Amino acid sequence: MARLAQTAGLTDIQREILSTVRDFVDKEILPVATELEHRDEYPQQIVDGLKELGLFGLMIPEEYGGLGESLLTYALCVEEIARGWMSVSGIINTHFIVAYMLKQHGTQEQKDHFLPRMAAGDIRGAFSMSEPALGSDVSAISSKAVKDGDEYVLNGQKMWLTNGGTSSLVAVLVRSDEGHPEGTAPHKSMTTFLVEKEPGFGEVRPGLTIPGKIDKMGYKGVDTTELIMDGLRIPADRALGGETGRGFYQMMDGVEVGRVNVAARGCGVAQRAFELGVSYAQQRHTFGKPIAQHQAIQFKLAEMATKVEAAHAMMVNAARKKDSGERNDLEAGMAKYLASEYCKEVVEDAFRIHGGYGFSKEYEIERLYREAPMLLIGEGTAEIQKMIIGRRLLEEYRFQG
Repeated sequence: MARLAQTAGLTDIQREILSTVRDFVDKEILPVATELEHRDEYPQQIVDGLKELGLFGLMIPEEYGGLGESLLTYALCVEEIARGWMSVSGIINTHFIVAYMLKQHGTQEQKDHFLPRMAAGDIRGAFSMSEPALGSDVSAISSKAVKDGDEYVLNGQKMWLTNGGTSSLVAVLVRSDEGHPEGTAPHKSMTTFLVEKEPGFGEVRPGLTIPGKIDKMGYKGVDTTELIMDGLRIPADRALGGETGRGFYQMMDGVEVGRVNVAARGCGVAQRAFELGVSYAQQRHTFGKPIAQHQAIQFKLAEMATKVEAAHAMMVNAARKKDSGERNDLEAGMAKYLASEYCKEVVEDAFRIHGGYGFSKEYEIERLYREAPMLLIGEGTAEIQKMIIGRRLLEEYRFQG
């Protein structure tokens, strides 16, 4: 594995961070991941270890107590963590998206109030766009904020909230028509509110209920929930950036970071699937020799390794583009699309290499086979990524006739 998915041009500090994370994954995550996943148990001990390593503050600036590292460093850490157990990478992903949005768009008071405690891991972040009838059409959001004096009153139901129970800060995207005349484009009348709450389920603050965990095929351990707002009162100064109407742009900026994260997760899961496949192929014997010596299996391993390498390269390119300050929606869309599709294919090939044993819960590949499909829809489906890619290509290659 040392030859696959290497990243050129890293600093000594980046290499040291990645080495530390990889050691943590090998010692603290891989030995317990499948057992915890089968029990759908929140990995509290693992999360405590990540907190001790300082990973909750990885991208938060040093002035707020974080490590001030780049998106590339973060993505490579996510790749390593997903290699151990994808659910753990989900726990830190939403936290980082909220921290990134605060860093980029928050008022100085909001940064001072939240970022130091987020860097320490004392506040855990989650963000919420989707709704039960929404799907990928963010412009159709129906949950709403109405101004009432110095507060806004929020009502509506949100869906697919990662870390919904364990988080203590949720960035929620809602409609806020106040101040926006009738006929205003939907994406210009949305606001992101910073909602503080108690961790747990039930009514976690007046007007805000987290009903419970959604039972899922995979991506277990991390809590995925609904969020119900019924007369939830939020101070006006908790609108991200201190103004209404900017929520859609703020969220989309955060989602670009999230798409790089999902690409990194796909890379990590695919790497682990390749590791399992190439190892099993050298242990399992048929017709008097290891199946790795059969040409058909060698072809599979060659294709798997090539896909791992290609997905990793695109993910790194998307992260570096964002770090440079340039627009990266094209690169992030391509990386997310390719890495998630390749991850599914590499996992399935590793599953096929395992034969009947891959269907047994005693083998780790069974867990990966249930985890990979989430990446196909997380942070936008393949179809959404193709729309983004296609539109951007037409901008870049506009016909000059």
